[in-house]
Amino acid sequence: MGLMGSLYIGTSGLQTSQNALNTVAHNLANANTPGYTRQQILLSDKQYNTISVNHRAISNQQTGLGVTYAKVRQVRDYFLDQTYRKQSGRTAFYEESYDAIVEVETLLRELDGKAFKESLNNLWVSIQELAKDPGSAVTQGTLVQCASQFISKAGAVSQGLKNYQDNLNLQVAKDVNRINEIGEQIYDLNLQILNIEVGGIESANDLKDTREALLDELSQLVNISYHYDADGCAMVKIEGHTFVNRAMSYEIGMTQDANTGFYTPFWLYDARRTEMADGSTSWDIGGAKVFNLTRTISSELDTDVGGLKAKLLARGDHRANYTDLNPDTYNDLVSQSIIMNIQAEFDNLIHMIVTKINGVLASASDPATGYLMDGADPIRLFQKKADKGYGEDLTPGKEDTLYTTDNIIINPDLVKAPTKLGFTKGEGSKDYDLAKALSEAFDEEAYVLNPNVTSTANFLGYYDNMVSQIGNLGYVFKSIYQYQVATVNSTEESRQQVVGVSDDEELSNMIRFQNAYNASSRYINVIDEMLEHIINTLGV
Repeated sequence: MGLMGSLYIGTSGLQTSQNALNTVAHNLANANTPGYTRQQILLSDKQYNTISVNHRAISNQQTGLGVTYAKVRQVRDYFLDQTYRKQSGRTAFYEESYDAIVEVETLLRELDGKAFKESLNNLWVSIQELAKDPGSAVTQGTLVQCASQFISKAGAVSQGLKNYQDNLNLQVAKDVNRINEIGEQIYDLNLQILNIEVGGIESANDLKDTREALLDELSQLVNISYHYDADGCAMVKIEGHTFVNRAMSYEIGMTQDANTGFYTPFWLYDARRTEMADGSTSWDIGGAKVFNLTRTISSELDTDVGGLKAKLLARGDHRANYTDLNPDTYNDLVSQSIIMNIQAEFDNLIHMIVTKINGVLASASDPATGYLMDGADPIRLFQKKADKGYGEDLTPGKEDTLYTTDNIIINPDLVKAPTKLGFTKGEGSKDYDLAKALSEAFDEEAYVLNPNVTSTANFLGYYDNMVSQIGNLGYVFKSIYQYQVATVNSTEESRQQVVGVSDDEELSNMIRFQNAYNASSRYINVIDEMLEHIINTLGV
């Protein structure tokens, strides 16, 4: 190659070193930018010109055309990214689950500064005092007053659980909307990256950083899997269902229950849509639900990943009551929902206390003498709310329809005149047997928390067992959450060692490329001096 051609070699060195320095500067400028991935320069030689071919020689005589700035690549570890996103999603699941437990504990232990158990104990103490002197107007009034406080506190707990369900429901809607936004953004970024890199000249690394940050955020909301196709487009799945591909981003829709207002996420393009006569839209989402919430929660099955799923599980799909403790349906519908499980067990406690006290009173009533009778019906301490006043639908055998504050009140007549209970028989004797029967009803150890529990307890023990169950579950969730946080932090540290910018390394690269730039500059100067010497010599 002649001297004039040699100038191209020096020029390639200058251009390549300058571009490399620009990349180093870009790394240093973004060293503290969240989500930034370190960029690495790949250099390669240009094509070689063949001067002569000698089959006897080891190689042909060739001369190089210099160096080229081949590629700027992102330095990422695909497997570390996958591990981080899986563990991050699992951490979010247990964080949301633990938060739900904390909320339940708060509702049970602190209501207007007093724990619910205090009202339960007060009811028990009032029955004990009644057993000492059943004919006293004071003990009868105390019983009615404590029963009223008990129902009021139970209503506060029940309403608090419902409010928390509603709060979780709003969070579900917010998360679904955010997931759809992320899907659209990833799809748009795929197109932008493809348009930039299709020519094989430029690399859209900053756009890829934005896409990776979106995948990090998405992994905390739902269980995702993903890969990159041959053109670098991200193909994303949620719970095994295609979410983003090269063609589109598949939207997640939400149906709303008419009674509870609860949202159910479903795949919009997989559901059947029917336009109703009134202009509304009906969706058949039987096979299009995003989550199968009846599956056992297990790390081995990867069913414990994603904050959205945790919120849906904690919220449940309806307002639970004691009838949800049916052994045939409990494990499928209720057991894995934190709020629904507590609603059902708590409601069962209220139901059992109410029906037991009413049942004891009814067993001692006497239509012939009118003792403990309210007209033709046995007098009841607790009544069911009715549409048109109180006292309706209270025929014997209907007591199993009573549950929590949705339809329980204290007998209005007893609130006005507690002495209507009487506890005094026709001949004037005090009914100690009835008072004792009420006391024994509290001590009877015949109640279990749910179909999966075999140990029995009395009313106070039942509540203690329920609180202990919540505490134990909270301890488990907190332990797993703390372990997951440590795992995520450790994985993120390993990931940052790969993707993070090292100032020392970049400064070292800066010196290296500065020296390469200076060397190329001196090379050009030498060629320039040689050309000048030849031209001046020939000119003489």
